[in-house]
Amino acid sequence: MSLTHLNEHGHAHMVAVGEKPETARRAVAQARVTMSPEALSAVRLGTKKGDALQVARIAGIQAAKRTHELIPLCHPLRLTQIAVTAEWLDDGVLLQSEVAAMDRTGVEMEALTAVTIAALTLYDMIKSVDKAAVIRDVRLLEKSGGKSGLVRPHAP
Repeated sequence: MSLTHLNEHGHAHMVAVGEKPETARRAVAQARVTMSPEALSAVRLGTKKGDALQVARIAGIQAAKRTHELIPLCHPLRLTQIAVTAEWLDDGVLLQSEVAAMDRTGVEMEALTAVTIAALTLYDMIKSVDKAAVIRDVRLLEKSGGKSGLVRPHAP
């Protein structure tokens, strides 16, 4: 097994996907932002910068659409769905992204980028209240489509 983004000479290259069939692709990713009770209260009530979770969701959606501009060897994809959701936890927020496309390559990088940028945005909005907030557990939960079918990575 070899890294697909390296050619036979070890040089980075974009993987050729032109001959692959278009199939429905989907990926789900998550990230957790843990924070102090004060920061959690501020997020629930709204910060000086606005509704932190709404801003984080929009940032995640924007990021998914620009993944190919951020990660050098990613293909631009025709995304058909991007959703970023947030769930309250006792010690923070669990963010989840779901991205779908009808294309020749998977959307896991878009899902991971969406949830990571959403977490970074939330962190940015609360850092004045909690300088010790932590982004953790960024991971792919599942992906489907293409010849691999459904894949659920191992839990940490």
